[in-house]
Amino acid sequence: MTQPSSRSLPALGIDLGGTKVEVVALEPDGRELLRRRIATPHEDYDAIVEAIGRLVDEAERDLGVESGACRVGVGTPGSPSPTTGLLRNSNSVCLNRRPLQADIEARVRRPIVIANDANCFVLSEARDGAARGVAVVFGIILGTGVGGGWVVDGALVQGRNAIAGEWGHNPLPWPRDDERPGAPCFCGRRGCIETFLSGPGLARDHEHATGQHLDGASIVAQAAAGDARCQSTLQRHEERLARALAHAMNMLDPDVIVLGGGLSNIPGLGERVAARWSSWVFSDAVTTTIVRARHGDSSGVRGAAWLAMA
Repeated sequence: MTQPSSRSLPALGIDLGGTKVEVVALEPDGRELLRRRIATPHEDYDAIVEAIGRLVDEAERDLGVESGACRVGVGTPGSPSPTTGLLRNSNSVCLNRRPLQADIEARVRRPIVIANDANCFVLSEARDGAARGVAVVFGIILGTGVGGGWVVDGALVQGRNAIAGEWGHNPLPWPRDDERPGAPCFCGRRGCIETFLSGPGLARDHEHATGQHLDGASIVAQAAAGDARCQSTLQRHEERLARALAHAMNMLDPDVIVLGGGLSNIPGLGERVAARWSSWVFSDAVTTTIVRARHGDSSGVRGAAWLAMA
């Protein structure tokens, strides 16, 4: 009996996050067949590899396909080094300097494709999300960390060193004196965009300005309820985001910027940022649009499946 081609089968996408590992089975037309998530084993490398393998095994069993038949894409914090194959730049530090791709391939018994989670996010939104059909797309994730990725003419741009879109680990542009040198970043530097614009960065800025310790969600909620101090914190965040996006726009001039991550849910964030950024964009007019992700926190796992189908 002839076995179906892998390209006629759904692709499996894996989103490896700090708190959850998720799998999705995606048809070539973007239709989801299944989705499942489990908690990420905390800073336990071997358990993470096994969790990914188990999700793949269970997905193929539930789809009724032969084990090893489906293509698999994995989105992860950080990215494999083109030189060594070892993962680097991950804020899940147990993954760094480990052969994550090779170890997953050994566990699932097939070649896989792997990319940074922000790259998977923007690929999803460019394929069938908020930036479908757009020529140049910049996607960013504002969450526990800050990441970015580029898609040009439907193709993911990873770059010679596989670091295209690592926007969060550039310094905050046009810093004011009170923003220098900035907070320490896990990458070993200070004042990275991530340290200002991530959820923990927002909370740290609020505590520095007010002495009040609140998480990002509480700051947003209290600002909406009229708290002036929380409103000021969000205004500083918006202005810094406008500066940081202007920096990216001056380099590759995207048609659309897609916002993802928990902080992208702040009501009206994109509109207020777009109203600010013209002061730093090197153009007489700025027609770039800024939109929220169509697939929300599902874009990472969907993008990993699209990666496998590329």
